[in-house]
Amino acid sequence: MERIVMLGGAESGVGAAVLAQLRGYDVFVSDNKSMKPHFKKQLIEGNIPFEENAHSVEKILRANEIIKSPGIPEESPIIQLIRSKGIPVISEIEFASRFTQSTIIAITGTNGKSTTASLTYHILQKAGLDVSLVGNIGKSFAHQIAVRDCAYYVAEISSFQLDDCYEFKPHISVLTNISNNHLDRYHYEARRYADSKLRIIQKQSTDDCFIYNADDEASVKAIDRHRIPSEQLSFSQQIKVQPGAYLDNSEIIFQTKQTSFSMALFNLG
Repeated sequence: MERIVMLGGAESGVGAAVLAQLRGYDVFVSDNKSMKPHFKKQLIEGNIPFEENAHSVEKILRANEIIKSPGIPEESPIIQLIRSKGIPVISEIEFASRFTQSTIIAITGTNGKSTTASLTYHILQKAGLDVSLVGNIGKSFAHQIAVRDCAYYVAEISSFQLDDCYEFKPHISVLTNISNNHLDRYHYEARRYADSKLRIIQKQSTDDCFIYNADDEASVKAIDRHRIPSEQLSFSQQIKVQPGAYLDNSEIIFQTKQTSFSMALFNLG
């Protein structure tokens, strides 16, 4: 039986633990701080071993794989020790995506990702689709899959979560914008932070879609540094983009390879 250890006993760690146990892993949750009562209750009810206010190195290093909370920096001593032992470290998003074949719409960006994710979820829900809002907003992606695998997922994803994604492959990825933020986690290098955001498209194929903000200079510069096999659709308030969506006076014009249509701004209210 493969052993998997969750570092961090909050939403993502506990959600990953529940899914891992369901899938037959030997599971252990370790948090070096006090855990919230409802997370402890969830683990106790699931008979999932855990510890708080400490990291038991011997128990952690027996893992075949580590799922790291996005709040734990790469430079932390426990992560450096794990890396030195060659134990793979992944995010909850990476782990959860292994256990669903559903359509994933992944949204990242410095600003606007929560709003974009919430609106996308609302639109799909109102359209009658079986959809869940997960990730950095809403529920743990892993926990939702464990409880009930939905047909569609709208996932808000931070750069910290993307840093430990390697095979995560959203069907539709969205980059709202990039501005200098969290640079302390990226050696104060804006380029590293931008490249972290672009990990959202690293496994996309020609069957997938990447949507980005053509008005955001930092996004465009970062995109130019990467090979992007997926279909690219941009949006703009300043220029006419094709394929994509742009603002023309009081109308939004949508044009793709398959279709084109327009919508009055008034109808969005």
